[in-house]
Amino acid sequence: MRNLEGHPGIKIGGSNINNLRYADDTVLIAENEKDLQQLLDIVKEESEKKGLELNRKKTEVMVVSRKQELPIINIYIKGTRLKQKDQFKYLGSLISSDGRNNSEVASRIAQAKTNFQKMKTVLTNKNISIRTRRRALECYIEPILMYGCEAWTISKHWTISKQTQKKLEATEMWFLRRMLRISWTAKKTNDTVLEEAHTTRLLISKIRKRQATFFNHVMRREKLENLVTTGMLEGKRSRGKQRNRSDKGQEKVEDHDRQRCKARHLMMIQLSANLKKFMKKK
Repeated sequence: MRNLEGHPGIKIGGSNINNLRYADDTVLIAENEKDLQQLLDIVKEESEKKGLELNRKKTEVMVVSRKQELPIINIYIKGTRLKQKDQFKYLGSLISSDGRNNSEVASRIAQAKTNFQKMKTVLTNKNISIRTRRRALECYIEPILMYGCEAWTISKHWTISKQTQKKLEATEMWFLRRMLRISWTAKKTNDTVLEEAHTTRLLISKIRKRQATFFNHVMRREKLENLVTTGMLEGKRSRGKQRNRSDKGQEKVEDHDRQRCKARHLMMIQLSANLKKFMKKK
């Protein structure tokens, strides 16, 4: 991989990035078909020198673009054309060609529901208190649902889009309704279900907390994650409305939290002043 240094990739914040590596999971990145083929050839040649060979069946190609019709690219290993995908899994997360997280969220929800069904005998057992069952849900099901949520697409005002938020809230209620064995024909409102479960909506706040914690961790360390988050891509902007940046979204969330804390502080000052007046009258 050292031989890839200096070869064209994508430039972010003045730095050239042409590969991502985690153990034996490697991603090669380039702006065009020619540069990507060159990177792949270098990796193949250097691997063969060490007695290693690229697995052509497990090696895939994907184009990330805002265009509805993705361009077809031809990348070869020893004369064999690699399959072009519109999405693939990397480190457990589903990466889509449009750069959005809709497919990943849908996949996470499906996996969480599948594992819920596997633990159905425990999670829907009325001989176990609802508090204990909710704790089991938090320990075994929610981590599957929230895996990789720190990198989910942000929206204009919040850390996750409204569409994604609705899906996640519906999933949260799906869990509670089945834990309480409430049939869809019962026509009970979500507020009634939450009251019976002795809880409130917590899933979205947990995700936002994890995103804020991870964002602060990234900003404290001057590593690749910081560069990708804060750096600017070289080149011209595409036509149409630009997508929101993660750092701008987090700033809006933090501003909202600061304003809420400030309002709470002012309210406490006012209550303290009213209490002093009351004590003086006595």
